Amino acid sequence: MSDRRWKIHVVVGLVLGFVATTPTATAGESSALFEGESHLDRHRLMRAVEERNPTVLSARSALEAALARPSQVGSLSDPMVSYTFAPQSVVSDVVPYGQVLRFSQHVPYPGKRRIRREIAEAESDAAAESVDTVRLRLALLTSHLFDDYYVIERAIEINNEHVELLEMFQRIATTRYAAGETSQQAPLRAEVEAAHLLHREVVLGTERAVLLVKLNELLHREPLAYVPPPPTELVVAEQSDAAWPGDRIEEALAARPELRAAGAALEARRLEIELARFESKPDFELMGSYNTMWQRSQHRFMVGAGVSLPLYRPRLRAAQAEAEAAARSLESDIAGLADRVRTEVTTAGLRLGEAQRVVSLYRSRLLPASSDQVSAALAGFRTGEVSFLALIEAERNQRSVKLEYEQALANVHRRRAELDHAVGRMEKTR
Repeated sequence: MSDRRWKIHVVVGLVLGFVATTPTATAGESSALFEGESHLDRHRLMRAVEERNPTVLSARSALEAALARPSQVGSLSDPMVSYTFAPQSVVSDVVPYGQVLRFSQHVPYPGKRRIRREIAEAESDAAAESVDTVRLRLALLTSHLFDDYYVIERAIEINNEHVELLEMFQRIATTRYAAGETSQQAPLRAEVEAAHLLHREVVLGTERAVLLVKLNELLHREPLAYVPPPPTELVVAEQSDAAWPGDRIEEALAARPELRAAGAALEARRLEIELARFESKPDFELMGSYNTMWQRSQHRFMVGAGVSLPLYRPRLRAAQAEAEAAARSLESDIAGLADRVRTEVTTAGLRLGEAQRVVSLYRSRLLPASSDQVSAALAGFRTGEVSFLALIEAERNQRSVKLEYEQALANVHRRRAELDHAVGRMEKTR
C-alpha cells in the first residue's frame, strides 16, 4: 500500500473512531442505556426515545396540567368574609365598640359549573391525544434515522469491499502491464478509482457521525455518546404484505390521535356554545352579616341573597356567535384533516407495495446480473478480450447495485413506518 493511501486510511480510521468511542464523561450513561446490546434494536431505540425525549415529557406535563383543570373550574369560588369596625368607637367611653362581620358566597346558575367542567375535561382529552401525536411523530422520525444509520453502515462496508476489489484489479493490471499485455493507464486508473473510494469512505464516516449526533439528540444525551452499530441485515419478506390501502382508511380515521384531539376540541367548542347560552341566566349570591351597631339585637343578624342582571344582550350574543364560529372553523379543519389522513394512508400503502417489489427485483435479477458482469469482465480482462475501462465500469455498476439494494431494504421499513404513522399505530413505541 502506498504512503498516500496509508495516510488516507489513517484519516478514515480517525473519523470513524471519533464516534465509535465514548468520552469518559458519558461512559456511564451510554453503558446504562445500551448495556449488553451488540447491535441497535429498532423497537428498543423507539422506547428509549419515548422515555427520554424532552418533547414527550413536555407534552405529558401539559396533559397533567390539563387534567388538573376540571376540578378547578367545576368548583364554587371561594366565599368572601369581611370584617369592619368603627375606629372612633375604640377610644370612646360613650358608645360601645362597633363592628360588622359579613359573609358572601357566589353561586353560578345551575348547570354552568357542570358545563365548565365538561369543557375542561374535553380539553384534557385533546391534550392526551396530543401526547400520542408527539409519540407517533417521534416514532416515525426515530425509525427513519434507524434506517439511515443502517444504510450508512452498509455503504461503508460495501465501499471497503470495493477498495479491496480495486486493489486486486490494480495488482492484475500491474502484472499485465509488466508483461506488456496492457497499457500503463490500467493500473493508474485502478489507483484513481481506489482513491475516490477512500475519499467516499471519509465522507460516509462524517455522515455517520452526524447521524449519531441526531440520534443522541432524540435520546437527550451528549452528542458523542455511544450508540451500538445497526444490525448487519434488515429482514424483508419475499412476498408483499401491503394490503390495499383502502382497507386501512377507516382504521386510521378512528386511530389517528390528531383526529381524536380535534374531535375533543370540537366537543369543547360545542360546550362553549351551550355555556354562552347559559350566560343569559342570572348568577346568585348568598350573604350573611352580624352588625353590633344595631341597637336592637334582633337586627344584628342579617341574611340575604343577590342576583346578577344579565342586561347587556349584545355582549352575550357576541360571545355565542364567537363560540359558534370557532366550532364551524374546527369542523372544517377536521374535514380537511380526514382528507389528509386518507391521502397519507393510500400513498403510504402504495409506496410500501412498490418498495417490496423493488427488493424482489434486486434479489432476483439485478444482484446476480451485476455479480456475473464483474466476473465476466475480470475473466475477459485477464485474457485481453475486455478493456480495463469495461472492468472498472462493471465494478462501479456492482457497487451501485449493492448500495441500491441496501437502500431498497431500508425503504421497505421506511414505507412500513410511514404506513404505521398514517394509520396511527402506536404498538411499536410501547
